[in-house]
Amino acid sequence: MPSNDMNQKIDQGNTNVIHAQSGDASIRGVTTQIASDYFSLRSLGRHRKPFALQVVLGGVVMYIFPVRKSSCTCCLSRISSKASTRMRHYRCTFACVVLVPVAILTAIAAVRGQQLSFIPNEVLFPNPGGASQTYSTANGGIDLTGPFFQSLGTNGRSCATCHQPSDGMSVSAANAERRFVQTKGEDPIFRTVDGSNCNHSIDVSTLAGRLAAYSLLRTRGLIRIALAVPAGADYQVVRVNNPYGCNEEDVISMYRRPLPSTNLRFLSAVMFDGRESSPTTGTTKILHSNYPTSLLDDLAHQSVDATIGHAEGDGTRPTAAEQKQIVDFEMALFTAQAVGRGVGQLDAQGAKGGPVPLAAQPFFISMNSSVHFLLPQFEPPGGLVTPGDGQFTPAIFDTFNAWASLPSAAPRAAVARGQAIFNSKPIDITDVAGINDDELAGGLVAGGIPVLQGTCGTCHDTSNVGNHSFSTPLNIGTGDPSPSNSAVNLGGLDVSYLPNITVCKTDSGTGQPTNSCKTTTDLGQALIDGKFDHVGKIKGPILRGLPARAPYFHNGSAETLLDVVRFYENRFGLALTPAEESDLVAFLNVL
Repeated sequence: MPSNDMNQKIDQGNTNVIHAQSGDASIRGVTTQIASDYFSLRSLGRHRKPFALQVVLGGVVMYIFPVRKSSCTCCLSRISSKASTRMRHYRCTFACVVLVPVAILTAIAAVRGQQLSFIPNEVLFPNPGGASQTYSTANGGIDLTGPFFQSLGTNGRSCATCHQPSDGMSVSAANAERRFVQTKGEDPIFRTVDGSNCNHSIDVSTLAGRLAAYSLLRTRGLIRIALAVPAGADYQVVRVNNPYGCNEEDVISMYRRPLPSTNLRFLSAVMFDGRESSPTTGTTKILHSNYPTSLLDDLAHQSVDATIGHAEGDGTRPTAAEQKQIVDFEMALFTAQAVGRGVGQLDAQGAKGGPVPLAAQPFFISMNSSVHFLLPQFEPPGGLVTPGDGQFTPAIFDTFNAWASLPSAAPRAAVARGQAIFNSKPIDITDVAGINDDELAGGLVAGGIPVLQGTCGTCHDTSNVGNHSFSTPLNIGTGDPSPSNSAVNLGGLDVSYLPNITVCKTDSGTGQPTNSCKTTTDLGQALIDGKFDHVGKIKGPILRGLPARAPYFHNGSAETLLDVVRFYENRFGLALTPAEESDLVAFLNVL
């Protein structure tokens, strides 16, 4: 049974909602949350519950969480007082600049009969780190009427169900929990096809049942991805210990965060396991020689697969024309943090934060490849300015270089120091499949590399973006249980909520499992290409817009950005002082 606190929370959530109906809706099957939780009020020293405007357009539900209109006035009066401080100024500027436009959008929607169909580029979306902004190079904003926001399947979902403008075009766990409270677990995101922890032996007919069934989505923002073990795999699944009941050994349930459907121009592979950029699924590996055609084709294929799988479609939609509309919409989007909490505007004082500079960032496949620079036979053509120029820089980010000379106590100076740590702090990379293992197993050199000294940019080498510019899936241990404590991963983060899957390499002659076995919580690339050596390998995501989409890592094991930093400290012995930890988190919080 749900707790009294949860019942009270759900009841209060419903009483703080305004329902409005419109007869002619141009948007179908989308839940778009325009602004965020009560951080906006808490940052101003207020501990009130948010007022949510629920806009219902036909089959569409939209939640708009504006700040109270008195907040800006209150801030302005505080700014004018003798007791005002620089921090208070930042907070009040945030309230006026970020939240007032949201309230204005709300008012416009109300006046127009709730026909909210367009979010201009200027709108900012509050999050715990400040506010993010999504910028479209195509239409001056986010058009909410296209097929990306339409229900193309049978269960009420659209692409936007899990790719919310408010959450950097992903979906945070806090967003999912909020939607559960507002709808008592009946929002389209809560569907048993993949939103529930398992799709059998569950009861979602009651509130208590839904609370239990959708717990991973509510608390970790995880979608269940069920994939069949490939025919001809060189391993055998010998044991699955899934706490939710999906213990099948032929179809494996894994739990992953939705990747952002923005900043896609910088992708070198589609999906965490690369399954939408792999010949084994009828898609194309993205290379310098076929980019961007391969990327566009892969994204179109993914839009069909997602509609069939997540939205339970019949394959007739999206049509070829709708696929192109979806891909064109996604490719035009660029998302980044635009305002930092305690930092202010991220393009101030010569900095290049926000999505507009990101939209102009040069890119080609294998650009600034750290691997190609060390081993030219890999990840061609490499190069920094032009393809094949032989250059590489470990200074992956120069976004906040202009703040490096500010007084050391300034919040912006902390961001610049964090950027320098990201760019230059040495990391001893060990036991990473895809780097340290033998070349025959997918590593870099024959016999392997016991230790490779690198930096954050060794794996996150795309300039001012932070993913890897070539398709190189790795296993850094985020999904592997610690040998000394299976409840945590190799970096000490809780993974007790995930299944344990044990696979053993098979003998090539007899087909029987050998004693060479691995236990993990996610088979990664091995569930796509059937290779034992690829167990646990996944791609690293783009780092821009991080504060909008907690929790982190593919399995949601890092609830905060500080957890992310501490994973690397524990896993690789990254030596940071408390001040350096704080500076690095400050940097990640403004990406």
